[in-house]
Amino acid sequence: MARFTFKLPDIGEGISEAEIVAWHVKVGDRVEEDQSLADMMTDKATVEMESPVAGVVVEIAGEVGDQVSIGAPLVVIETEGEGEGAATEPDTLEAENPGVEEAADKLSPPRGESLGEGAVSDGEVGLGETPAPHPNPLPAGERESGARQTPVLASPAVRARATDLGVDLSQVRIAEGDRIRHSDLDAYLRYNAGQGYQRPHASHARADEEVRVIGMRRRIAENMAASKRNIPHFTYVDEIDVTELELVRADLNAYRGPRPKLTMLPLLIVAICRTLPDFPMLNARYDDEAGVVTRSGRVHLGMATQTDAGLTVPVIRDAQDRNVWQLASEITRLAEAARASKLKPDEMGGGTITVTSLGPLGGIATTPVINRPEVAIIGPNRIVERPVFRPNGQGGDDIVRAKLMNLSISCDHRVVDGWDAASYVQALKKLLETPVLLFAD
Repeated sequence: MARFTFKLPDIGEGISEAEIVAWHVKVGDRVEEDQSLADMMTDKATVEMESPVAGVVVEIAGEVGDQVSIGAPLVVIETEGEGEGAATEPDTLEAENPGVEEAADKLSPPRGESLGEGAVSDGEVGLGETPAPHPNPLPAGERESGARQTPVLASPAVRARATDLGVDLSQVRIAEGDRIRHSDLDAYLRYNAGQGYQRPHASHARADEEVRVIGMRRRIAENMAASKRNIPHFTYVDEIDVTELELVRADLNAYRGPRPKLTMLPLLIVAICRTLPDFPMLNARYDDEAGVVTRSGRVHLGMATQTDAGLTVPVIRDAQDRNVWQLASEITRLAEAARASKLKPDEMGGGTITVTSLGPLGGIATTPVINRPEVAIIGPNRIVERPVFRPNGQGGDDIVRAKLMNLSISCDHRVVDGWDAASYVQALKKLLETPVLLFAD
């Protein structure tokens, strides 16, 4: 037997260390060549480490959340024979890896149980329990047999309501036809109200849970804290009538063919790119240590994207050169790559301005946090329908239905004045409320 020490390789220019965000093996596991060992996170990306040899894992470097230096031992694998790369004996590990004594000291089997065992996952407590059977108004023959023998037919809305109420649909009698309707569910609830039916609790008390702030969540925490600590934010919000823009979007989608369906975001990005040349102070990056503001001649637009690991900001490079369909395709591609943790390093940095949107959860107004070292971030909010007064061309007003959206912008007050931010939003408003201008030369 021999031992192969797998050292953390250089996984990015200028990277000196990486954080362990997930182990895919533990001490005692047998691994094959090219099998995944761990996920390592740098400032730029998450990289999967694969084993170059087959064998049994005998040592690992630290726990999830620990930092490992480039070139330091990550995993020690016991191999059969004297295969290529299998070299160091246990008592010579430090001697054959000069300069990494501290990291080598960390190489030890994990304390207690393997990582991940005993962790509380979402839904582990109080969820997934089958509610106790309730009295039901089924005919006597069906009650004696326990439940209806044929499959239960019901719409998704009825099933969702029954699940929320804790009702077993096989116990509900159908008044007409072969499908359970809301009226059948109502009849069941009325019938059982006098027999002790109670809606089950929606949730149950859970034990307190400690969660380590590691990986992407730690990066987000550090970046947000640095942004709020160093940047004096101010936020400006205005209301935009997007009624005509929504009609244009519907027309474009009706004739899109094989192209991706348009959301509001690509149209907003077109408006942002068309207005930024007149407001260069917003499309910029501020190096506060050097005291230098770099106003970009191109729009490298950050797109805040929610993933399972946390908020990620992939960058649409040269957004000013893309049409609305190209933007829609790039938005989809980057969002999918972000959620799959497959963004390339050059797709995660170098942004000059960012857009953040919560989609249908957008709320009335937001006060987004600037993506440092950028100096501005734009946040569209939820579109709502409300009655508004419109001139009727006869000296009076008509009350009409309009689609309205609040638009927020947060700026770095060290380099952007409130007048600039307000003027920029007014320029955006003009384009969005007169969408034909978006496509005019």
